[in-house]
Amino acid sequence: MRIASWALAWGLIVFSSGCRRSQQPAITQEELVRRTQELMDAAAPGNPLPWKKYFADDAIYFDEKGRAMDKAALLKDVSPLPNGYSGSIRVLDARSRIIGDTAILSYDLDETETIFGQDEHAHYHGTDTWIRRKGQWQVVAGQMLRYYEDPSPGKLAATRVKKYLGTYELVPGSDREVTFDGQNIFMQRTGREKEMLIPEAPDIFFRKAIEGRILFRQGSQGQPDLLIDRRNNEDVVWKRTR
Repeated sequence: MRIASWALAWGLIVFSSGCRRSQQPAITQEELVRRTQELMDAAAPGNPLPWKKYFADDAIYFDEKGRAMDKAALLKDVSPLPNGYSGSIRVLDARSRIIGDTAILSYDLDETETIFGQDEHAHYHGTDTWIRRKGQWQVVAGQMLRYYEDPSPGKLAATRVKKYLGTYELVPGSDREVTFDGQNIFMQRTGREKEMLIPEAPDIFFRKAIEGRILFRQGSQGQPDLLIDRRNNEDVVWKRTR
């Protein structure tokens, strides 16, 4: 009887302890953020140790340049910034989903890089999938994207404005008209709203919050003969009709 009672009591203790553990999250968002910040802090000095520790041997990673890397390639890519360069990266706006032995962390990165006294800024969005294996949490897949940001505007050369004005045709019935209101240049496609063209450099313009460029190619008569809509290094060419 005493043995049976002891075995029953021990079983209840083990069961109760197991229930308490199952009710607790295996890893917290705070810990995931702490580890991610540790990875980012190791980027500028080129310290591969946190990356080696927190990435699984079979991890796959896609960076903001579109490169697909395994762990070996990722560790090789972690290298110190050149002399005269320094930088820091902050993890911001993290969100997570933690289910059993799987945790997904989504977050923004705010990067500052100083190049011989000149500050550069970039913003990224990352998503990492962590999995617990044999009690150890590691990243098995990660993806990084860079947020698009408009370039710095240049100055509109008043002497060149009139050269851009006119109508450019893609196919008959589909035109883009370039106009000027005295301060800004606008482009309007048939049946659509006007878009302001912001100068970046001579003959090169951009539109706010739209990736790509609008280029005017100078023809033999000193007037643009083509309007080129360039996105992702692919061109859509509009021919000037008047």
